[in-house]
Amino acid sequence: MDCLSPHDTLDSSYSSGQDVQKEREPHVYLSKEEVKEKIQSYNSCVTDKLKMTLNANGVYTGFIKVQMELCRPITVQSSQSQGRCAPSNQETAFYLPDGCVNTLHISSTNTVREVIEALLKKFFVADNPAKFALYKRCHKEDQVYTCKLSDREHPLYLRLVAGPKTEMLSFVLREHETGEVMWEAFSIPELQNFLRILDKEENDQLQVLKNRYAAYRGKLEEALRGVLKPG
Repeated sequence: MDCLSPHDTLDSSYSSGQDVQKEREPHVYLSKEEVKEKIQSYNSCVTDKLKMTLNANGVYTGFIKVQMELCRPITVQSSQSQGRCAPSNQETAFYLPDGCVNTLHISSTNTVREVIEALLKKFFVADNPAKFALYKRCHKEDQVYTCKLSDREHPLYLRLVAGPKTEMLSFVLREHETGEVMWEAFSIPELQNFLRILDKEENDQLQVLKNRYAAYRGKLEEALRGVLKPG
């Protein structure tokens, strides 16, 4: 596990500067009776009605909230292309708003990889799930600890052990931290969308710069007229 120093979502560009490194915590296996007791304790502390349910086979279900913290645009399928077997070109790339949080109903058997796939499906995201990673964020002793979860871990178990308070544990979806963007993992339409977005951002920044210098020029010319004015 890579470790770094929260209704219906680390590289340094995401971090507020408060995240610190944290060693991997050992996994504690719970007996069926211990699970039952923890679920009862968990439900007694729930304030948003998102309780857990224990089934007769020992599998339990519940809810997790995942904050989406994505720095690159995502590719979303249009509503007209949903449900089609044939690939569609009706896709749009855009930046997801900061602080977007999604609530998922999952079971104790669902892995991190399955949670990531469910999140992308819920948002109709066409991007490859392998581009993303799920992190857990913990608060302890005035520090924020963020750890990347392995694909085989079970988020609902982590939620059960930590309790329902997001101050104790929250989940965050981010792109993989590879040091460099793996452009070969993107499709040609995705790359073309990225270029269009970059062109728009470049034009927007150029216009802001031109407006700024135009304002400076206007003030200078006004000052010069005042100095050169006779009398």
